[in-house]
Amino acid sequence: MRLARHGSAGAETPLISGPDGVWRDLRPVVDDLNGDTLPSVLAGVDLSALPLVERPDRFGPPLSGIGKVVCVGLNYRQHAAETGAAVPDEPIVFLKAADTVVGPDDRVLIPRGSVKTDYEVELAVVIGREARYLPDEAAAAACVAGYAISNDVSEREFQLERGGQWDKGKNCETFNPLGPWLLTADEVPDPQALGLRLSVNGKVRQNGSTSDMVFGVFELIRQLSHFMVLHPGDVINTGTPAGVALGLPGTPYLRAGDVVDVEIDGLGRQRQTFEEA
Repeated sequence: MRLARHGSAGAETPLISGPDGVWRDLRPVVDDLNGDTLPSVLAGVDLSALPLVERPDRFGPPLSGIGKVVCVGLNYRQHAAETGAAVPDEPIVFLKAADTVVGPDDRVLIPRGSVKTDYEVELAVVIGREARYLPDEAAAAACVAGYAISNDVSEREFQLERGGQWDKGKNCETFNPLGPWLLTADEVPDPQALGLRLSVNGKVRQNGSTSDMVFGVFELIRQLSHFMVLHPGDVINTGTPAGVALGLPGTPYLRAGDVVDVEIDGLGRQRQTFEEA
């Protein structure tokens, strides 16, 4: 299934799409898609009883009320190499505020004073049941509700040159486009076999595969569950492949007017136009 939310920002309503690819209104079942309602939707819905939606409006983030966005840095071997960093022995973890999340095609704001706003296509994992001290990867896999596209927008000067934590360059407003939909876990046989692509103004910058991850999706969830409790509706940004501006000398960082297209196999597409804050 595909799960989504459409409508104006802040007033989105839930959608569902089954094998026929047709979008249907989920409101007869739940008022919204969030950590509280997601488990019941995943348990099964009679699609035939739901009204058709012929033309969905603007897609918003596929979930509301996200508890936390957990991010993993340097989780692709080629990305670590391009930035001159060692491949980590353990996942590098930081948090991104849930209020950075916007729709997949919403405008993204370049922070005032920014000179190094960067892009990062990432596979986002949405948690569907509580993950706490998981014993193995099989237990972790059972906690996955589904997958979506995330663009982990980053300001590199804030992140790396201004002291303190990475959070400075990760939590600017609009810095986490998410969606357009959540593809349920049963539709993704192998999350380590997905192609990820990102282009800026039509020029491909990132073209990688989740097979290059240092820590796979299920191992990440297993390890994270020993550091924090993961709740239904939490999101994990699992890292980005090579090709970011930070790792390509001479590649310009993002400026107002730039258009970024983001795609992951089976998970749809995003398009953002960048503007000055």
